Amino acid sequence: MIKKSNIEDYKMSNKAKIAKFIYKQNETSKQEICKLLGLSMPTVLQNIKELIETGIVVEVGKYQSTGGRKAKVLSISENIKYSIGVDITNNHISFVLLNLKGNMIKKERIRCRYEDSLDYYETLGRLVDNFIKESNVDIDKILGVGISIPGIVDEDNLILTRSHTLKLSNISLKNFIQFIKYDTCFKNDANSAAYAEITLNNKQCIYLSLSNTVGGAIYMNNSIYMGDNLKSAEFGHIIIRPDGKSCYCGKNGCVDAYCSANVLSQNSDHDLDLFFKELENGNEKYLSIWNEYLDNLAIVVTNLRMVFDCHIILGGYVGGYLENYILDINKSISKYNSFEIDTSYVSAAKYKKEASAVGAGIQFVDNFFDSLI
Repeated sequence: MIKKSNIEDYKMSNKAKIAKFIYKQNETSKQEICKLLGLSMPTVLQNIKELIETGIVVEVGKYQSTGGRKAKVLSISENIKYSIGVDITNNHISFVLLNLKGNMIKKERIRCRYEDSLDYYETLGRLVDNFIKESNVDIDKILGVGISIPGIVDEDNLILTRSHTLKLSNISLKNFIQFIKYDTCFKNDANSAAYAEITLNNKQCIYLSLSNTVGGAIYMNNSIYMGDNLKSAEFGHIIIRPDGKSCYCGKNGCVDAYCSANVLSQNSDHDLDLFFKELENGNEKYLSIWNEYLDNLAIVVTNLRMVFDCHIILGGYVGGYLENYILDINKSISKYNSFEIDTSYVSAAKYKKEASAVGAGIQFVDNFFDSLI
């Protein structure tokens, strides 16, 4: 016989499981929930009824009939709750507003140079408040604020262990939240961007962040692998050219020295958009730089494929421009990967910008479904 408390736990688990399934599917039916979650129809009906009554789930139409009664389409009620994502960089702060379906409905990027000072943290809190106010969202509907930071983030102890970009080490993350009025969490920027790219599917994948520094994330078994010392996926410091260019880490020949966004933008007055515009215009100088970049990138991608044997997403600042260059990337990869003809395991990131902010904020959406009772 199951004790009452265990029955309640079982009900809570099913409600959270069903709600999160609908969220990840975007649209689904009771029949599909039964089939794919292995739940009985009475269990699904009862939980769907409760989710509709609380306003979390809505019926948005009916599927086309193949004979018999049409199945109702279920979806998440997108405007019942919201979360905020914030991305801290050396020179900017980006803000995004996400609804309960995880969709970005507002974004803003403000130039604000980082400094470890009370004035900066007070400004950050004020900017969060202003962004929410300008979004015309009821503050009671805000689930929380997720903050993405470049560097090694110790989430349990709220410490930024090290950040080359911000030139910090062993800084308390509580500094960032002293003027923020909402629940707050922190994530490394590359992990956040990876989370934004993969959160709506369960694929094993590698996220390669090609920003002003090169980083990444490893997504395995439905979570990001952090490593024993929170230093996993430091792809930027894999050596691909022994005795090659010097890297800021002190070594030579690191991926970062060959595949960061700076490798391209330093040729166009540090304007990455200008670099790709010149490339599109057929500028021979930029084409030569690009071909060399592609060759080095292909070596990195091939090495990652050999180690992990899974999908690889190219993101970061450069990743936002790569959708139109996937064929060129595939050709370069083919020179180094003789084991596979099909290179469809590589794709450009779907988020052109603000992936890190989205990934930081979307964690509160996921947590909302996990905590349903």
